[in-house]
Amino acid sequence: MWHDNETAIDYLNFGVVADACASMLTRANGEPISVGVSGGWGAGKSSLVKMIASRLEALGEAKPVDDGKPGNTFVVLTFNPWLYQDFESARSALLQIVGDEIVRLAKENQTIANKAAELWRRINLLRIAQLSGEAALTLTTGIPVGALGKTFNTIAGFFSSLEKPGEVAIDAEGIGSAANGLLKPSEPFSMPAHIQAFRDTLEELLAELEITLVIFVDDLDRCLPQTAISTLESIRLLLFIRRSAFVVAADNDFIKAAVKVHFDGAGISSDVATNYFDKLIQVPLHVPRLGLNEAKAYLVLLLLEREANVGTFARDQFKNALRLVPERLRNSWKGETINQDFLYALVGENEALRGLMDLAEGLASLLHRSSAVNANPRLMKRFLNTIYLREALSAPQGIQLDIAALAKWHLLERCDEALAEEIAGQVHSDNDGRVQILADAENAAANQAGLHEPFKDNPFTREWLELPPALGTEDLRPLLHLSRDSGTRDFGDDNMTPDSRQLRDVLKAAKSGHQSLTDLINKVGPDQTGLAMIKAWQNCSTTRTWRSNEEIVMLIECCKVFPELGKKAASLLEQAPLKQVGPGIIPTLGAQSWAREVLERWKDLNELPKNTKAAIEHLRKKN
Repeated sequence: MWHDNETAIDYLNFGVVADACASMLTRANGEPISVGVSGGWGAGKSSLVKMIASRLEALGEAKPVDDGKPGNTFVVLTFNPWLYQDFESARSALLQIVGDEIVRLAKENQTIANKAAELWRRINLLRIAQLSGEAALTLTTGIPVGALGKTFNTIAGFFSSLEKPGEVAIDAEGIGSAANGLLKPSEPFSMPAHIQAFRDTLEELLAELEITLVIFVDDLDRCLPQTAISTLESIRLLLFIRRSAFVVAADNDFIKAAVKVHFDGAGISSDVATNYFDKLIQVPLHVPRLGLNEAKAYLVLLLLEREANVGTFARDQFKNALRLVPERLRNSWKGETINQDFLYALVGENEALRGLMDLAEGLASLLHRSSAVNANPRLMKRFLNTIYLREALSAPQGIQLDIAALAKWHLLERCDEALAEEIAGQVHSDNDGRVQILADAENAAANQAGLHEPFKDNPFTREWLELPPALGTEDLRPLLHLSRDSGTRDFGDDNMTPDSRQLRDVLKAAKSGHQSLTDLINKVGPDQTGLAMIKAWQNCSTTRTWRSNEEIVMLIECCKVFPELGKKAASLLEQAPLKQVGPGIIPTLGAQSWAREVLERWKDLNELPKNTKAAIEHLRKKN
């Protein structure tokens, strides 16, 4: 199974983008910079962010230590506001993470340590100001007033522990001395001045530590709008300070929506919402969209990763594939595609692995084309997880199915649910799980012939029908049994005897009554004949025109031998789509006692065609 966590391993040729971004951050040479990594849900933002971070860390490790100074000029922090949602203000959490890291780096230098403690005190004041809900506070001789006083008991610990950053203890005594000169008795507290002092202190510390602080903010678009905006406001406090950089991963559309929610009632336009984010981000970086080659490469590497983990593909060969596939993608503009020859060269002569390469090639085109998946990396990963989960469930239930069959069926479930349900509805125990209309459609697609309902004659359906293996001639019951997570499956009554199954098949083919049919009905008996009649009727539902007498022979012949089956036959007749019922079958039905009540009800229904109503009226007058 594949987890949904980000990875620094390059499966999508994102490495070139990560290299470019890391180079940009390096060339900034201490100047403040902010990068926005934008992309939809599951597009790979987190993985791209992790790749950028790993490259910065590698740059630092490569630099030698000089005169006791940190060898890594980049200090990388990752902040995930989603983790703090409903527990702590994301704004406060980000400030605290920054403060903790600065204190950790400065603890061996007393001069810098004192300045770090000052930074920490200012962070605490900002956190208290936020909790009190006031833009400007007045603290006099250590006694809190106004809204701050109401919340003092819950936040006073921020000051009582100023000498030990990160620890919280509830102690209201000595606020004035604890502030250590930041606040003077009876002096109004100016929020703008304090924010600027906080920024100045942080910038001085970064300069003295000779580091560039790079903060990666991820999962912003998983947060509630209030948390997202709170995080962006916190970023604003730290933004554009020398030796600082931000890399923010978020879906632009989500940010726009969050801004609108935040300013609900203000009547702001989409342009204003866009500008809000643009003012924070200097360099917009969009996650590359996956083309067909990238989708194919991604599926190939995921499948080979699994085979390497289970030992059917050598680990060295997998590492080689991790090198060759992205290299091939980088040269795709030259026409070097991920084709079958290239894939076969990756796996050698192993037929099972070649089969997986064929599967990846077939799936990639359809997953790329489908609007339900659109080559989204997360959705493709979940697609494979579902397939392999079903495979794991098959063995304990005595089911043997190959991955290709599971993948083909789940692809239809994912991309054309209505067609999948239509086909599933045709699977019964009485036809041994085989669906003739599917077999016919697969044959038609292979021969470039036209497709009939319920199949839509479009590129996706045709390509799906041509995807190996063919399913129409196979028993689909095991496949559908394993897909019960996506729908309830009912394969019908399995109580039919071999003779009644034979009768079912004879009834489906019967054009008229004959002695051998009558003999078989008598042999089977009324109960099994009733089952065979119902199953034969259901199996022919997609080809029935409701205009030919041949189509109702199965009902007539069974009821002729066993009149007690008339009620069952009438109930099947009641299911007719009245708009399709032609006048040609009315005389034959009128001759059956069990059908006359149905005809009486039909004649008063508006959906019935006029000529069919006329045929019923003529029959009544005649009798």
